[in-house]
Amino acid sequence: MIKTTKHDAWPDLPYAAWIETRETLQLWTQIVGKIRLALTPWLNHSWHVPLYVSARGLRTSPIPYGHRSFEMTFDFNVHVLEIETSDGRRKRITLEPRTVTSFYEAVLSGLGEVGVTVAINDFPCEIPGAIPFTRDETHAAYDAEYAQRFWKALVQADRIFSQFRTGFIGKCSPVHFFWGSFDLAVTRFSGRRAPLHPGGVPGLADAVVREAYSHEVSSAGFWPGGSGIGYPAFYSYAYPEPDGFRASPVEPGAASFNETLGEFLLPYEAVRTAADPDATLLAFLQSAYLAAALAGKWDRPALECPIGVPGVVRPLA
Repeated sequence: MIKTTKHDAWPDLPYAAWIETRETLQLWTQIVGKIRLALTPWLNHSWHVPLYVSARGLRTSPIPYGHRSFEMTFDFNVHVLEIETSDGRRKRITLEPRTVTSFYEAVLSGLGEVGVTVAINDFPCEIPGAIPFTRDETHAAYDAEYAQRFWKALVQADRIFSQFRTGFIGKCSPVHFFWGSFDLAVTRFSGRRAPLHPGGVPGLADAVVREAYSHEVSSAGFWPGGSGIGYPAFYSYAYPEPDGFRASPVEPGAASFNETLGEFLLPYEAVRTAADPDATLLAFLQSAYLAAALAGKWDRPALECPIGVPGVVRPLA
């Protein structure tokens, strides 16, 4: 039996060591995500488009296609993109150094081999100065070791985010991976409408952004670096930001408010190297949520409940 310590489970993920792979992988996940987007009925806050962390990597969940369905999975154990249909057809595309254009063509060709035809918008989302998938010969890196490390970090984040999610009985998103911004996220809602979002996100229609932020939220997540931050980090923000939010005390000591991004950040390294990574991350998630809930005057008694315990029914007040 392979034994893994709590520190072994949280892999080292230095941003500079895999930045090119990270950039390429974001574009690859966007191709798969846009396929899901093109075929799935719209769900509030774009919850129909994300990917999900799995025991193998990142997957779409079933995508409807006529009377059939299909699923696509980035398998970071054997480094393939697997396409599987509900009628037993299967296609594997190797994850290896190759251009975005080559990957795009391989994915659409692979879908055709299993009987799926789809057209997508080939312009990337949420990336300033992006190159269309059909013309991107620039991004072509794939370091299998770091792709796997990234997924293993997502496994840990997904596990703790899922635990954190159980402490809320108000409206809450699934724990899901948004390929546009390339982050894992979980979002709690106060239940109140929010002011109209100004929009202006590169490669994303204002209508999409405004629908996503139609209601007040406290959102937390993990992303592996980017947007001017040269390190992987956990984040938490509130929309709209209530007065006093950014001055609120947030745990642990390594967490701080980033004025440029407008959110609290906790470096992944501070969690990975903590004496108790799970407790450290939970403390950040809970204290940052409380900062939003207290400053925003949320109806906490109506929205919160104890953290869930396996096999134990939630007690009613």
